[in-house]
Amino acid sequence: MAKNASFFSKRLIVWYMENKRELPWRNTTNPYKIWLSEIMLQQTRVAQGLPYYLKFCESFPKIENLANASEEEVLKLWQGLGYYSRARNLHTTAKYVSEELKGVFPNNYKELLKLKGVGDYTASAIASICYNEATAVVDGNVYRVLSRVFNIDTPINSTQGIKDFKLLAQQLIDSKIAGNYNQAIMEFGARYCMPQNPDCTNCIFNDKCLAFQKKKVKELPVKLKKTKVKDQYFNYIVIISEKNTTIMHQRIQKGIWQQLYEFPLIETQSEINYDQLKMREDYNDLVSKYQLTSISLYNETSIVHKLSHRNLHTRFWIAETSQLPKESIDVDTVTEYPVPVLIQNFISEFFQKEEIN
Repeated sequence: MAKNASFFSKRLIVWYMENKRELPWRNTTNPYKIWLSEIMLQQTRVAQGLPYYLKFCESFPKIENLANASEEEVLKLWQGLGYYSRARNLHTTAKYVSEELKGVFPNNYKELLKLKGVGDYTASAIASICYNEATAVVDGNVYRVLSRVFNIDTPINSTQGIKDFKLLAQQLIDSKIAGNYNQAIMEFGARYCMPQNPDCTNCIFNDKCLAFQKKKVKELPVKLKKTKVKDQYFNYIVIISEKNTTIMHQRIQKGIWQQLYEFPLIETQSEINYDQLKMREDYNDLVSKYQLTSISLYNETSIVHKLSHRNLHTRFWIAETSQLPKESIDVDTVTEYPVPVLIQNFISEFFQKEEIN
């Protein structure tokens, strides 16, 4: 597939050296900093990930600092970045490297792959940028660029597609400057060969890009049909006592938001009203356990929070009681707990209103 493709890496590197963005992780070959940036930028735009990277570097300047932090500290700092398993894996790997490897990162692709949360892409990025090992990165940006320039319609999320694109990427990489090459193709995909409205007119490859010549840019890359999106209906019962305390639980079960905190949750098959809510056993258990005296719906229109394979239709219900048991927390401290951004937005809005009132 890469026959007569010698033009590719040469043009790409020239473009990158003239147009690359100045980003803090590009001024270092420290594997800790590169690993941190790569984990954060998975499924995250640079503009969104950059403030988190800076906060983590300030709070945890060395991997030992990250290893010694509590999981709650890490999750709280990660709050709002999404895909929280990345943060948990980050913490686990930091402890492993700090304790088992004496703070020294593996220095090659094969050993990097053994770290929790590090797959082919991340291992390739660290190995090439830090150690100039010629291992090609393949992420969404790379799939787009290669599928369009070389007119490849093999689905990128098929077994064959994953294999073929990795092979092509490996054939194209400039082994003398592997780190710069990998950063160049990712940068180019993010800024020019974008998913929607790519800048084909000013593209450095428009005289060679087969998809552009064949008017197939919008059709590539090809992806197998996505998993059907599931609708879920969340009802959070926000209990407030006369002493201004509330109840939050940690999600310990595997799945979304593991180890994050939330208010008591009642999940239903569809949106429900108060009459339907009061008929539910799980709601009446809460009434009995916390001696709830009243409840009212905070948001009539459900908040739709979209995740990769599910849409969460969420309503918050405000319940009152005279007092809560010892495990309750002061409402002034709710912002200290790591929570999903959906709940963080509610906390910011509701409790700020309460303070003003």
